[in-house]
Amino acid sequence: MIDILDYLRNNDYPGRGILCGYAKDEPFIAYFIMGRSENSRNRIFVKNEDVLFTKAYDESKVKDPSLIIYNALRTFNDQIIVTNGDQTDTICEFLEAGKSFKDALETRMYEPDAPNFTPRISALVDKQGYDIAIIRREGHGCKREYYHYENRNGIGHFISTYDHNGDPLPSFSKEPIECVIEEDENFPKKLWRSLNEENKISLYVRYQDKEYIFNKNEGE
Repeated sequence: MIDILDYLRNNDYPGRGILCGYAKDEPFIAYFIMGRSENSRNRIFVKNEDVLFTKAYDESKVKDPSLIIYNALRTFNDQIIVTNGDQTDTICEFLEAGKSFKDALETRMYEPDAPNFTPRISALVDKQGYDIAIIRREGHGCKREYYHYENRNGIGHFISTYDHNGDPLPSFSKEPIECVIEEDENFPKKLWRSLNEENKISLYVRYQDKEYIFNKNEGE
């Protein structure tokens, strides 16, 4: 088990990351985005009812919206879906049709952003537990991995798109990392401060039925 704050402080570029688990008898969800290019950094998180999405901060600077503008979080009944791309919508569509989280992701692949081939990372969280999926390139094929965890207070699992900075960026190569979720109302702010100051863009946290959004471009 790791200290997620130390892990993030010592990693200047994990890319996009999902942390989910359980704290004080309630589901905990955090999702952050980072960026190295001007196009990637020109974003903020916006929440509209039950949907969290990425939005261009300055529309005049948008060069390529594909892969960077998407619905990051949606809800279906009592389930919360969070991902690093438009597979959020795929998962919701499958759930609405009576199919499963896994069914949805069996139709998707890693991102077509050669030479990085960024993994698609996804989670589905409810009050009983959470499912995590990682879809990454392996050789010239696609590897899909699924994990299920029961809720335990103060414990969560973390995944990200990359292991660390690099060129090309090295895909996240681990299983979900077990970590402590601090049962502290300051934990969302600590997560934000632990992210690399130059590369961080936005962080969303749902904690104890409260929601926190930090957007670097808005001075948060």
